[in-house]
Amino acid sequence: MYQEISLLVEKLQTVHHEPILIIGDFMLDEYLIGDTDRISPEAPVPILKVTGRQKRLGGAGSVAASLLALGAKTWCAGCVGNDADGKLIFDMLADLDAETSAMVVDDEIPTTLKQRMIGLAQHRNRQQLLRVDMEDSRNYSPELIEKLKTKILPILDQVKLIAVEDYDKGLFSSGELLRWLIIEAKKRNLCVIVDPARITDYARYSDVDIITPNRVETANAAAMAIKTIDDAVTAGRLLHNKFNIKNVIVKLDRDGVLIANSESPLHVPTQPREVFDNTGAGDIVLATLAVALAEGFSLQNAAILANVAGGWEVQQPGVVPITRQQLIYELLAQSRRHTGKLIERSQLLRELEILRAAGKKIAFTNGCFDLLHPGHVSYLEFSREQGDVLVVGMNSDKSVQSIKGPNRPLINQMDRARMLASLEAVDYVVIFDEPSVIGLVEQIRPDILVKGQDYNVQGVVGHEFVQSYGGKIALAPIEHQYSTTKIIQTILDRCKD
Repeated sequence: MYQEISLLVEKLQTVHHEPILIIGDFMLDEYLIGDTDRISPEAPVPILKVTGRQKRLGGAGSVAASLLALGAKTWCAGCVGNDADGKLIFDMLADLDAETSAMVVDDEIPTTLKQRMIGLAQHRNRQQLLRVDMEDSRNYSPELIEKLKTKILPILDQVKLIAVEDYDKGLFSSGELLRWLIIEAKKRNLCVIVDPARITDYARYSDVDIITPNRVETANAAAMAIKTIDDAVTAGRLLHNKFNIKNVIVKLDRDGVLIANSESPLHVPTQPREVFDNTGAGDIVLATLAVALAEGFSLQNAAILANVAGGWEVQQPGVVPITRQQLIYELLAQSRRHTGKLIERSQLLRELEILRAAGKKIAFTNGCFDLLHPGHVSYLEFSREQGDVLVVGMNSDKSVQSIKGPNRPLINQMDRARMLASLEAVDYVVIFDEPSVIGLVEQIRPDILVKGQDYNVQGVVGHEFVQSYGGKIALAPIEHQYSTTKIIQTILDRCKD
C-alpha cells in the first residue's frame, strides 16, 4: 500500500473542484471552553469557568465544510429552523462559498444545537465534561419532504456524486426521501455514499452504493459483536447481502477500515494514533471518500485517503475540516514511517515543495553525526522545535574523511543515517558528498537554518543566502560535556588501562 502513496500525493496535488451534493442533518456545534479547578458546593460536579466560546458547523454542515476544504464544489440540501442558529448556519455556509439553494427553512422544526462543555485543568489537559443537545427529532412532514425534493431535483444534473449524512433527526426517518434520492441517482449513474445513523434497521439504506458504519453501528445493524477483522467481514457481508448495499466500508477505529462487497474483502490498516477527540471523524471520512471517488480514485485508494483523514481528525479538538494540503502532509508522514526517512535529494526537493504548499516551515541542519550521543539528540530536538519539518543533511563517508581525516568516520554513512532516522525529531535524512553544505542549503531553501551556539550567525555556512529571502538562523545550545572527540579519547584512555 505504501508504495502507492507517492502516486496518491501526485494525484492530490491537482484540484478538480468536482461538484458534490451533501444532504443530511445540518446542525450547529457550540463549544464552551474554560478552566475547571474546583468542585461546586451545590453538587458533586466541577465548575466550568468559561474563557472561550466557539460555534462551528456540525453534522452535514461539518461534511460540507470538509468537502470545501478538500476542493470540492459543494451543494447543500437539508433543513434548518427559522431561528438564530439556522441563520448562522446559512451565514457560515455562505462564508465558505457553499451552494445553499436546496436548503429549506422550516418554522416548526428548530435547528439542532449541540453544546459541548470543555474543561481545562491548569489551562491544559482538555476534557469534554458534558454535551447538551437541543433538538427535535420528529419525522419531517410529507410537505417538507416534497419541498426538499423540488429543490434537490435540478441539482442532481449538476453534481458528480451524492454524500448522505444521517444523524436520525427526522430527515430520513420515514425512508421516503432516501428512496427517492437513490432512484433519481441511479437514473443519472450517480454514486450515493451514506454515513448511517446509529440505528438497527438498515432498510432505509437499501440499494445505496457505499455505506460507512463504524464498529459499533455495524455491530448493532448486524446484531453481532465485532472483535476481529473476520467478524467485520462477516458483518459487512451480511449487510451487503441483506440490503443490497454495493460496498460496506466498516470503520474499525484502531484497526483501520474493512471493505466488504461481492469480491474478496479488503482490509486497510491504519497508523496507531493517540485519540484526542473523535468528534466528527465520521464526517471527515465521508467527505474524503466523496472527494476521492468524484475525482476518479479507486475505492481502495479512496479508503486509504479516508483512513488517513479520519486518523488525523481524532487528534484535533472538536470538528476541524482537513485541507487537501494537510492530507498530503499526513500521507507523506505516514510514508516516511513505513519506507524510512533516508531520501534521495531529488525526491526530497519534490516533497519539500509539497510541504511548503501545505504551509509547513522547513528547518534544516547538517553534520557528520559520527558516534551519535545525547548532545546530538538534544541538538536535533531543538532543531525540530524551530519548524514543522526537520531535514538533516548528513556528510557522506567521503565528505567526513575530507573534513576530519582518513580515520573517520568510525560508523559508516548508512548506519549513521539509520540512527538519525530512528529519532522522532528527524523527518528527513539526506546524505551529501560535498565538503561544504552550501549547495544543499541553496537547493533546500530552508525557512530556518540551525547550527550550534559554538558558531555565530556570520560563521554559519549559508546564512547570507537564507537571510536573503527572509529565512532565519537559529543557534542551538551546546551540551559541552558531550562530544565525539571526547568519547573517542575516553575509550582510548580506558583501553590503555
